[in-house]
Amino acid sequence: MIKLMTTEKAVRMIELDNVLTISADKRMSKPEIKKEFEELFGVKIEGINTFIRLNKKYAYVKLNAKNPAIDIATKVGMI
Repeated sequence: MIKLMTTEKAVRMIELDNVLTISADKRMSKPEIKKEFEELFGVKIEGINTFIRLNKKYAYVKLNAKNPAIDIATKVGMI
């Protein structure tokens, strides 16, 4: 299961870098995160960077230029 993060840094990354910040299950691999994200939102992903902090896994998802991150954030009511 993945969910979008809404912090000041996450919003800034959406606007400047076309990157969404998500929280994912710690056991999920990058390909699993990519597959679930693409199926859930119907977009293409350029790359994923993951890290674990305080026993939680977070991922920065860089979207393709054809799919603005701001559109997804607006669609789910984040912005």
